[in-house]
Amino acid sequence: MNTEIKNAVNVAGDKAQYDNRVKRILSEKHILAHILAKTVDEFKGMNPNDIVTYIEGEPKIGIVPVEPGLTNIERTDESGQRVKGLNSENVEANEGLIRFDIIFYVRLKNGLSQIIVNVEAQKDEPVSYKILNRAIFYVSRLISSQKERDFVNTNYDDIKQVFSIWVCMNMSNNSLSHFHLKKDEMLEPCDWKGNEDLLNIVMLGVTNELPEHDEKYELHRLIGALLSDRLRENEKLDIIEKEYKIPLSNDFRKEVDTMCNLSQGIVDRVTAEVTAEVTAKVTEKNLIDFIMKMHQKGYTLEQISEVAEKSVPEIEEIIDNNSVLA
Repeated sequence: MNTEIKNAVNVAGDKAQYDNRVKRILSEKHILAHILAKTVDEFKGMNPNDIVTYIEGEPKIGIVPVEPGLTNIERTDESGQRVKGLNSENVEANEGLIRFDIIFYVRLKNGLSQIIVNVEAQKDEPVSYKILNRAIFYVSRLISSQKERDFVNTNYDDIKQVFSIWVCMNMSNNSLSHFHLKKDEMLEPCDWKGNEDLLNIVMLGVTNELPEHDEKYELHRLIGALLSDRLRENEKLDIIEKEYKIPLSNDFRKEVDTMCNLSQGIVDRVTAEVTAEVTAKVTEKNLIDFIMKMHQKGYTLEQISEVAEKSVPEIEEIIDNNSVLA
């Protein structure tokens, strides 16, 4: 395997591991609590440490397929009844499928109701498709996949409110947008029964520059510090622990350490590739300039070939391709 291919494979592997670490760090309950405190009305104004207790079970990370028909899995409970739940099994069988980055249930303060929250991490805004279109598809799947899992038959009033929260890094400005259903009266008003707040998309744009720690950009500073490729590990942990009072377990520290190392490895390899590419281009240009100068001074093709250590046909091709520019 040549060096370029090997570096490409290593970078791809590091990026995959890095992406996985990002998801694991964002799925830490105290981090999720800070996200919920700024994006879900039910929890706005609450201390994030108090919100942690409302997050049910362990968030599922990169294992629940988005594809219709695969989000749920049917199983038999202890009583022998068939029940449906989120499909977190047989990951290998679903290899290559698109999966929700992070998905979890949150109990509301009344102790009875639940909402479903999906958090997606993006290194930047994609160029191959419009990110809002993808978010709409995801939030629609969060609704439709509840059939026979969270509600049965025609019990549509049991549909749970859903939030799809997209964290987009490397944006030009820090932003926070909420997309949801809105009713426009086109004739006489009518009070249609139903929950207009079932569908919720939140787009969180984060820049490379870390904002000051104030209430307006509190969440942006936390996410920016967590995922920054400019801050060292101790700087990240210092902000998280001292400014946000987030308890740091050994596992969380290890995740941050691994993510920082992977990030540096990616930077080092990409830098090495770029340096090698630039060096090769400079060397090639120097050789072309040398060959053209020998040609202009009247040296024969054979003489140039011997000095430049290239075949005569190669020398001829270089001269033909560069004679107009000479």
